[in-house]
Amino acid sequence: MIELAALLVLGMMAQWIAWRVKVPAIFPLIIIGLAFGPLSTLISPDGSKFINPDNIFAGQTMYYFVSLAVGVILFEGGLTLKFKEVRHVASTVRNLLLVGSIVMFVGGGLAAAYILGMNMRLALLFGALVIVTGPTVIAPILSSVKPNKNIATILKWEGIIIDPIGALVAVLVYELLFVASYGHDMEGGITALALRTFLLVISVGCSFGFFSGFFLYQLLKRDLLPEFLTNVAALGFVLFAFAGADALQSESGLLSVTVMGIMLANLNTPKIAKILDFKEDLTVLLISLLFIILASNIDMSELLLLGWDSLYVFAIVVFVLRPMAVFISTYKSNLTFREKLFISWIGPKGIVAAAVASLFSLYLLDTDKFQLSDELYSQVQMLVPLTFAIILGTVTLNGLTAKPLAKLLKVLKKESNGILFVGAHESSIAIAEYLKSLDFPVVLIDTSGRNVKNARVRGLNAMEENVLSEELSEELSLQDVGTLLALTPSNDLNIFACRKFRKEFGDDKTFRLITVNEMKLSTLTRPANILFGGDADFIKLTELIRKYPTVKEIDISSKLNFKAILENEEDDLIPLFIRKKNGKLDIVTANLDIQYQDGDKLAYIGPPSTEIVKEAEKIYGQA
Repeated sequence: MIELAALLVLGMMAQWIAWRVKVPAIFPLIIIGLAFGPLSTLISPDGSKFINPDNIFAGQTMYYFVSLAVGVILFEGGLTLKFKEVRHVASTVRNLLLVGSIVMFVGGGLAAAYILGMNMRLALLFGALVIVTGPTVIAPILSSVKPNKNIATILKWEGIIIDPIGALVAVLVYELLFVASYGHDMEGGITALALRTFLLVISVGCSFGFFSGFFLYQLLKRDLLPEFLTNVAALGFVLFAFAGADALQSESGLLSVTVMGIMLANLNTPKIAKILDFKEDLTVLLISLLFIILASNIDMSELLLLGWDSLYVFAIVVFVLRPMAVFISTYKSNLTFREKLFISWIGPKGIVAAAVASLFSLYLLDTDKFQLSDELYSQVQMLVPLTFAIILGTVTLNGLTAKPLAKLLKVLKKESNGILFVGAHESSIAIAEYLKSLDFPVVLIDTSGRNVKNARVRGLNAMEENVLSEELSEELSLQDVGTLLALTPSNDLNIFACRKFRKEFGDDKTFRLITVNEMKLSTLTRPANILFGGDADFIKLTELIRKYPTVKEIDISSKLNFKAILENEEDDLIPLFIRKKNGKLDIVTANLDIQYQDGDKLAYIGPPSTEIVKEAEKIYGQA
């Protein structure tokens, strides 16, 4: 019980450390797993591990758990893949999945065989493992670095789709070079076995994924699931798709759940946002457990099998094979040399490589199935620590260098200064007109056709859309917007809009009006993203915009002057923005610390500036 509790506590601690120091979570997770696993035997009194998965899981239970958990993780990845976003780079993604896989498979196998002296059959199995990248690592890197759209789309699609491909190649190697070679079922010869295995994995995986996704889609579309069962039912269908496919054909489960996720993502599936949020939270928990379990399951004797030659294999995988795969796959593409170079640098390995290596190591070390020579047996024991060394090395290298390299190569996503308004009522229109006059791109969305029409009449870019719509993000991807102002009369809708766009825009780029309950709180305890000084709710905003229909500006001569302006006795002013001398805007929030510079102006809704100045002088004199 203590070890199980320790897994959860250490997993969350590793996630927190990763968040604080801004590195992929896999890095501290593996370090903690090794520290409490094989390395702990060096200091424990009886030479045992502090965390031993064998004490937590009985028999094959650990590998069942690992397999199902990886299935859930890949399903969550599949839910993020939309065909619309990949069309402009589809040929590049296709080449990376096909040509890139061949380069990594053959090159990785040859490197392991000739540098480590590994048996060629086992070396090719290792080559299959280094095909995969890691969606669980790619996603945090993309979130932190924010590269341009081409790079982000290619890396995301490659990272998710290539995992079942790598697993399929590993199955073929295992079936052809181990099962067949050791006298197991080999009817029709090796070629027939390879073809049969390939077709079975593809057909079983796709069939289970399609039908599981179809039935879940129908249940959601017909509203046959209550709200409280939606996430649980989705999880049940994922586990069924994975386990059912895997029971019929080994290692087809990964393909099944990936197909299921992609299918649901590209249908107009109701409640998919809720399912995705649940799966993202579950994925964080599962990744935390998986890496500590798999890393702690390695024995110290297996770690000692790794020598300096392993570094040469790592160098070839990272500095030779990955760039070769990328540059061959992107030949004659529209990508720039800088984009190709960055993509070739980012190829971290993740949970699928670790899980598949552990799984096949278990199979091959089973003396009931295989009678391996002593030399081959010791090489199989090296497979898992070697894979973990590649994972740890690539995660560390890519995680620490991705952002500086992106800046150096100038492939970062251009920061948008456009502003998205949720709500196209008269207040939003007035504020949007002011911003447009300063050449800031603005987009207004509203479910009211009348509001949208009024905004368009005023020359504004307005869309009749629901912020709850799953298709909205795709439409907005074509717009130059990077900041959200949620100004609807619905508190719940404003809060939801901020949550929805927080991942895309960032925590410091999503703002909303204050709620009635929040107005009762002290200024210090109000959320940081509350708009316009923290005292303007929808009613006050609407009343003042009707009284003063245009946004005005006033010079700020000092911090004291700014404070005096805000302490308007008539409570007749709403501060909106600080327009800096260089043209940039600071949004006035509940806890904004004004950095004053000569030439700054305050944009506000309220009486003429002459009246404001008089009021300020009453309070602070000639401030």
